[in-house]
Amino acid sequence: MQTRTLRSDLMLLLTAAIWGLAFVAQRLGMEHVGPFTFNASRFFLGALSLLPLLLFFKPEVKTIDTTAKKPISLWLGGAMAGMLLFMGAALQQVGLQYTTAGKAGFITGLYIILVPMLALFWGQRTGRNTWLGALLAVVGLYLLSINDDFSLSYGDLLQLIGAFFWAGHVLMIGWLSPQLDAIRLSIVQFFTCGVISLIAAFIAETPQIADIAAGWQPIAYAGLLSVGVAYTLQVVAQKSTPASHAAIILSLEAVFAVIGGYLMLNELLSLKAMIGCGLMLAGMLISQINPKQKPMVETAH
Repeated sequence: MQTRTLRSDLMLLLTAAIWGLAFVAQRLGMEHVGPFTFNASRFFLGALSLLPLLLFFKPEVKTIDTTAKKPISLWLGGAMAGMLLFMGAALQQVGLQYTTAGKAGFITGLYIILVPMLALFWGQRTGRNTWLGALLAVVGLYLLSINDDFSLSYGDLLQLIGAFFWAGHVLMIGWLSPQLDAIRLSIVQFFTCGVISLIAAFIAETPQIADIAAGWQPIAYAGLLSVGVAYTLQVVAQKSTPASHAAIILSLEAVFAVIGGYLMLNELLSLKAMIGCGLMLAGMLISQINPKQKPMVETAH
């Protein structure tokens, strides 16, 4: 049992590392293509990378309550999740043009705290630890992102708005997952996000096959590793790991984003920003330690 737990923890840690370093790939990819073109390429590739899993994982058998309303269809549910995914991914990708990979990783990670707070609107109660975590995160965000003139930089603002959409996406997945097969739902939502991103790319950018080919390495990382491999690792690991425990490990994604930004992009954070990162990470961890809570950690990076 201990060996299985250790194996699952290592899988989740590797998942956090892949997702954290994906922020670096996302910045490098925009040296060749625009943000919407990058996302379109990435999510189409991610959807394709999950197709082989259909051969290895049988469809999940869902218990349907015959007294309840008719369950939502896979296509409608996937489309709804894909639209939220598009908003979060678009804001994140555009914002990365104006901020560092490390800061983007930490601000995006705030969705872990925002999920239980937004769930209050659906009548779900949350513990004191969530509010304490939120307070620490707000102080950390101030130290990390607020300028001397008390303004929030444009890139950080987009990441912050995006965090609300990531949180909304998690809640949407939490609503859909009891009704629909997880892998098939992911394929449909990734494909939906790719289609919307492609439409946005033709409106705001000039997609070129040659440019996509030139940026194939970061696109492949973000599409194959960040979506295909990391998603598979998360699904396998969470079969034997409590959701709250998994969320704590996956929150280390932000730390890997800072490390990757420093090693590969020469991004440096001031002492004030580093303290802010520490407070935000502490807030994320504290928000997850209540054993009565079972937070959703399904994500799409």
